[in-house]
Amino acid sequence: MGQNLALNIADKGFPISVYNRTTSKVDETLDRARREGDLPLTGHHTPRDFVLSIKPPRSVIILVKAGSPVDQTIATLSEHMSPGDCIIDGGNEWYENTERRIHDASQKGLLYLGMGVSGGEEGARFGPSLMPGGSHEAYNNIKDILQKVAAQVEDGPCVTYIGEGGSGNFVKMVHNGIEYGDMQLISEAYDVLKHVGGLSNSELAEIFAEWNRGELESFLIEITADIFKVKDDHGEGELVDKILDKTGMKGTGKWTVQQAAELSVAAPTIAASLDCRYLSGLKEEREKASEILREAGLKDEVQNVGVHIDKKRLIDDVRQALYASKICSYAQGMNLLRSKSDQKGWNLNFGELARIWKGGCIIRAVFLDRIKQAYQRNPIWLVWLLTRIR
Repeated sequence: MGQNLALNIADKGFPISVYNRTTSKVDETLDRARREGDLPLTGHHTPRDFVLSIKPPRSVIILVKAGSPVDQTIATLSEHMSPGDCIIDGGNEWYENTERRIHDASQKGLLYLGMGVSGGEEGARFGPSLMPGGSHEAYNNIKDILQKVAAQVEDGPCVTYIGEGGSGNFVKMVHNGIEYGDMQLISEAYDVLKHVGGLSNSELAEIFAEWNRGELESFLIEITADIFKVKDDHGEGELVDKILDKTGMKGTGKWTVQQAAELSVAAPTIAASLDCRYLSGLKEEREKASEILREAGLKDEVQNVGVHIDKKRLIDDVRQALYASKICSYAQGMNLLRSKSDQKGWNLNFGELARIWKGGCIIRAVFLDRIKQAYQRNPIWLVWLLTRIR
C-alpha cells in the first residue's frame, strides 16, 4: 500500500523519498520506480537520511499497522524532524489515537493528519479516495499533492479536508462499516437468486452485469458480475463455488457498530453484516446446523419454492430490495457521522463526503451522486436523503 502510494506520487511528477526498516522493500520500490517510467523517487536505509532528504517544511506519510507500530514509527522519525513539519498517518487508525497524537505532535511543534485511504493497493497506485483530518495547516501544505494523486471524477479529485481532530479516521471507519453492509447485502441477493431462484453462475453474471448498468452501478456490483465468470484453473466449474465461506475483519466494522451503540444511533444493516462475519467464522457449527435442517426437510421446502417461482419477478424483486437496503445502509452510516460530528463539533460536509467516495474507493457508485445532490438541496434532514435518492 505504501509502496504504491509513493509510486503514485512520483508518477504525478512530485519528487519523493521513501524509507522502510526492511531495506529490501526500499530496493524493491526503487526498482519499480525505474521500471515504471524512471520516476523521481529516492530510497533511504536510515530514518535520519530519509527525513533529512526532504526539504522543510516536510510532509511525511506513514503507512504501517495501526496502534503501537504507528507510535514507534512517529518516535523514530520525529527525532530528526523540525517544528512546522507534518506527519500524515494513512492507516485505519482508531480516531482517539489520532487525537492523542495530534496533541503529542503539537508539543514538539509538529503538525499531524490522520488520513483515511480507500481503494486498496490498486487504488493507492492509480487513484484512491482520501479522507484527511486534523491540522488544516498540514492539509494545505500537502493539498496540491493529494489532489493530484487522488481518484478523479467529473466534479473534482476524491479528496477534501474532512475536519479537525480524528474526523478523517472516523469518516474512513464509517465508510468501512457501510462497505460491510454493502457486501453483506450483495451476498444475500446472490444467495436468494442462487438457492431459491436456482440461477446458474452464468445467469448470475448476466444479471449483475445488467444491474451494473442501472441504479445499482458500482464497483462491488461490477466485480461481483466478473467473479461469477472466473473458472477454476485446477478443476472443473467456476471458482466462486469453491471459495471457503469464512471471512475475517480488521476491526473498523466492529468500531462502527460500537460507536453507533454509544451514540444511540440505529445501524441495523451494518450491525447485521458484522454478525454475519462472526457467523461465517463458525464453519463447523454452521455445517452441523445445516445437516440438522436438511434432515428436517428444509432444503426440500426451499427447492419446492424454487420450482414454482416466477424467476423474472424474483430477479426484479431482489434488485429493488437490494437498492432499498443499500439506501438504508448509507442512511445509517450518514446518520452516525452526523451524530458524531455534532458531538465533536467537526461540522462535516456530508455532500462532500459522498462526492469523494464516488471514485477510487471500494464503495464507489453512481448512487453516491444522488446522495451528494440530496445533501446539497438540504444538508440537515436524513428523511430528505431517503426521499430524494429513490
